[in-house]
Amino acid sequence: MNLVSLQSPPAVVRHLRADERALRAATGAKFVAVARDRQRVIGMLAGNAKDAAAVVKLAPAERDDVDARHDLDELSAESPPQVGGVSVGLARHASKVRSFCREAQRRFGIRWELLAAINFVESDFGRARTTARADAQGPMQFESATWRAYGLGGDVYNEHDAILAAANLLAANGGRTDERAALTHYNLSPLYRDAVLHLAHRIATVSTAFREYYAWKLHLRKS
Repeated sequence: MNLVSLQSPPAVVRHLRADERALRAATGAKFVAVARDRQRVIGMLAGNAKDAAAVVKLAPAERDDVDARHDLDELSAESPPQVGGVSVGLARHASKVRSFCREAQRRFGIRWELLAAINFVESDFGRARTTARADAQGPMQFESATWRAYGLGGDVYNEHDAILAAANLLAANGGRTDERAALTHYNLSPLYRDAVLHLAHRIATVSTAFREYYAWKLHLRKS
């Protein structure tokens, strides 16, 4: 269905629900295609507050994605372009990323879904790679001083090491009991914290959400 044909909030809800049903059954290229269709619809809603509110009223379960996308778009508009730019690389396999997050949960008591959401927001699971001149580095975007404090002697560019370090940072700052407060050590913006928590909630409550986000197309911001 072309997005132009989505002329009313009820039509958008029907479209999203159809995509969600398809995702539960789809695999491979079909899963990616449906996930990216859903990504386009969510992106469209993020730019239309009236329709977004109407969709969420009709389908409250869509709030996580709608609000997260809106928050991240606002955050991007407020933030200066990344120093030195960003390149695109390959992500580790989704099953590996999830296993690293679960290992970090076992070791530090931080929900794997929260770590996956941060990884998604910070680097699209390692696909968005800052240059050597950038202040923050690696798939979890650590500044050098923070990495020295929480990196456990690992490699900031290694997905496994970076996820463990993020869990270490969050646990050391109360993340086992107050995720929102701990997230201020990643980004002071309430928009960032809200987006990460919305994404983590959807990963925790929708069985296909993690794989869906992994399948979404990376769109780099143009400076």
